[in-house]
Amino acid sequence: METAPPIRLAIADDHVLFRRGLVSIFSEAPGIELLYEASDGQELVEKIAENRPDVVLMDLQMPRMDGIKATQHIRQHFPEVKVVILSMHDEDNFVIHLMELGANGYLLKDADPEEVDLAIRTVASEDYYYGPFLTRVMHRKMLDKSRKREPPHFDTKANLSAREIEVLRLICEGHTTAQIADKIFLSDRTVEGHRNRIMEKIGAKNTAGMVVYAVKNDIY
Repeated sequence: METAPPIRLAIADDHVLFRRGLVSIFSEAPGIELLYEASDGQELVEKIAENRPDVVLMDLQMPRMDGIKATQHIRQHFPEVKVVILSMHDEDNFVIHLMELGANGYLLKDADPEEVDLAIRTVASEDYYYGPFLTRVMHRKMLDKSRKREPPHFDTKANLSAREIEVLRLICEGHTTAQIADKIFLSDRTVEGHRNRIMEKIGAKNTAGMVVYAVKNDIY
């Protein structure tokens, strides 16, 4: 039985002690290959250009290029690289904004190392990670109808079909392609086609972006 290749990881954080702690943890983690560390977003994107990781674990508040700009740059130039944000910023709109930009996961810096490890492995295999913190943010966004909504980042004139809305809702509920196909009696290939058309119409870059779109536009 073939062994799966290790997850290639890069870490970016300007706080040396915190970054070295992450390096110490993940340089010894089974199934993870730590490629390099960076002290800011500029150094990170320069290194990515030379050696692509599978996953980036990144702080937001960094000198030269912060995590927001680095996420935008990675999405534009290296779309195959998954981004997990690890930050002390816990404001809901801040978190939603990063997910809109295409981050694949968002964790707070007080998260347990086991959850950070889980997030890295989950985004590597499933594209996105919704842990307890991000789930709470999304639920608050759905339930808080009294707060004035900001203009959606995505195109609200996406003109999704009834079937695409149905597929989008099932994606938001966490169902896999195979599970969605079973529920609505379609083939896996057809569901994937709907998924791709939804992403194209709304301008989402990944599953997390689709969920954010659905929440902000009262679809889910």
